[in-house]
Amino acid sequence: MKQKILMIGPLMALVQEALAQNYDLLRYWEADDKDALLAAEGAKIKGIATDGHLGASRALMDRLPNLEIIVCQGVGYDAIDLEAARARGIAVTNTPEVLSNAVAELTLGMMIGLCRRIPQCDQYVRKGHWLKAHYPLTAELTGAQVGILGLGRIGKEIAARCCAFKMQISYHGRTQQANQPYRYYSDLVAMARDVDWLVVIAPGSAETQGLVSREVLEALGPKGCLVNVARGSLVDETALVALLTSGKLGGAALDVFAQEPKVPEALFGLDNVLLLPHVGSATVQTRRAMGQLVIDNLAAHFAGRPLLTPVA
Repeated sequence: MKQKILMIGPLMALVQEALAQNYDLLRYWEADDKDALLAAEGAKIKGIATDGHLGASRALMDRLPNLEIIVCQGVGYDAIDLEAARARGIAVTNTPEVLSNAVAELTLGMMIGLCRRIPQCDQYVRKGHWLKAHYPLTAELTGAQVGILGLGRIGKEIAARCCAFKMQISYHGRTQQANQPYRYYSDLVAMARDVDWLVVIAPGSAETQGLVSREVLEALGPKGCLVNVARGSLVDETALVALLTSGKLGGAALDVFAQEPKVPEALFGLDNVLLLPHVGSATVQTRRAMGQLVIDNLAAHFAGRPLLTPVA
């Protein structure tokens, strides 16, 4: 008999097809009466397939008494109630490492785009302004100071690429890491005050919510730029909008927001921001690798093998 898996929302076709073939797959998002579905099938469900946004709540887990594993397509698992899962002995996996290069690549692209004003240059040409005058001079990344909030797998890939751009690199985290060639700051405000760019790539959690506070943003200042490729919850978005609007913060390149897909409308008219629709890992190669990890983690669990990427 096939194990019963509850898929919370639509995942990529690779995952849906594989899970439909190998398991008794229940598509939760398609159910007209979700409560009735859980009442009828909850005791039989052994696994949940979800992503970093949909997650899995304690309330949902409580409806699934025989749940054994939650597999998450995404490196972030803050939407999964990890405490509830651990209390129940439910395994949780995510899809780290395979997206590090894609996110790091996009981060540098965002920095270049904001620094060299690439979107504005594109519009300058399209609107015929170049026929009348040369585009104004911009800044550059070479020699600039960058502070990385969260020197994990992705943070290290970003740092390596910043090195290639001849930037000076610092980082902030809970503790200093051994054998890293970059300057460590135990105080985030102090690092923000000393750098030109602040890149946010720390995990989203209750502990990190609002970590990039108004004080941090004010320390970054009118010549500093914020880049967020982590979670919108890490940044005080109200303060961010106010400081960008008033010119007290130099600029921001944002791939994530507090209430996605809703983006503060006040940002739309600003010329010192670059706005992306959370596409850090959105490449064909990376999403395929993430999807395969979802499939492989489920297969390993039900075969009694060690999980490939368990959440610690």
